[in-house]
Formats: sequence, C-alpha cells, structure tokens
Amino acid sequence: MLKKPGKELARKRRHRSIRKRIKGSPERPRLNVNRSLKHIYAQVIDDYNGQTLVAASTRDPQVVQEFSRTSNAEAARRVGEMLAQRAQEKGIGRVVFDRGGYKFHGRVKALADGAREKGMEF
Repeated sequence: MLKKPGKELARKRRHRSIRKRIKGSPERPRLNVNRSLKHIYAQVIDDYNGQTLVAASTRDPQVVQEFSRTSNAEAARRVGEMLAQRAQEKGIGRVVFDRGGYKFHGRVKALADGAREKGMEF
C-alpha cells in the first residue's frame, strides 16, 4: 500500500522547487521565512557570500513583551516591520521574497505586508 507523503515533506519539496529559481544577490538579497507552530522567523540572506544580513523573529524580546501569543498574524506583522527597519538601517530596500514552501496566506502574508508597510520592496 502506498503512503501519502507528509505535509512537511511536501513543503520541503515545494521549497526546493522555489529555491531553484530564487537567488539572493548583494544588490537584492533573499528574504527567507520559516514558520513553526509557536513562532515565525525571517532572515535577509546574501546567497553569493553566504551571509545573513538581518534577522528578526517572534522570539525577539521586543515582540515577546508586546504580545502574549506569538503564534498569530499580528505578531508576524510586527516581525515584518522590525525586519524592514533593521534592513533599512543596513541600506537594504529591495529583496526577493522566499516564502519557504508555505502558502502565501495567514502569518506569512502578514509578515510580508508588515515589511512592505515599512518600505521594503519585493
């Protein structure tokens, strides 16, 4: 009997497919999103040099103090805003969005909207 592949395996397959087409450069780095049940993490990565330029997550002390629950869209939006502010301080305005195989919906969309509100261009 054939088994259906799990959700995480399917997500990883989608992410590999996306990463074939998306590369972060020094001029336009990649904004990567990773989501867990309780938290959301975002990084701006320069793939050519293999460096993380900016990072933000719901585990940052600012977000933990501000929200009682970090697994909701409001907290994800705040992470996107923080990431955009930190990126602008380093002179990063344009990025390539890498949703990590997740649907562009819910917390991932809220993070992207928060980053766009603060001036980040995708």
